[in-house]
Amino acid sequence: MEEEKVIFKSIDEYILQFPPEVQEILKSLRRVVKESAPDAEEKMSWQMPTFVLHGNLVHFAAHKNHIGFYPGPSGIEVFKNELSEYKTSKGAAQFPLGKPMPYELVSKIVKFRANENIKQAEEKLKKKK
Repeated sequence: MEEEKVIFKSIDEYILQFPPEVQEILKSLRRVVKESAPDAEEKMSWQMPTFVLHGNLVHFAAHKNHIGFYPGPSGIEVFKNELSEYKTSKGAAQFPLGKPMPYELVSKIVKFRANENIKQAEEKLKKKK
């Protein structure tokens, strides 16, 4: 018989499932994203905390040994030198648990992605006129 999958309705609910030390990291990460993109809205998507500003901005999730940060391909590509000490893929970075979280870098990536999404939204509006 299959286990019932827990569906999280909010980021708070998602964070509360983890041990206290991971909760603190997730709360700090959430705060950094909010401060870096104050107009972004929070939601759950793909069972991950997600921030939206004219489309997906970033997602993050806790895993057994790392925090996954998902700023999309452009967020990884533009910051690939600064992310070089972390495991990355096309649209994701892994920040190991037990090492300091690179909150300043996360902030820079979120600000870049917010500006990118705003520009794309403005360009779409121009094309409609």
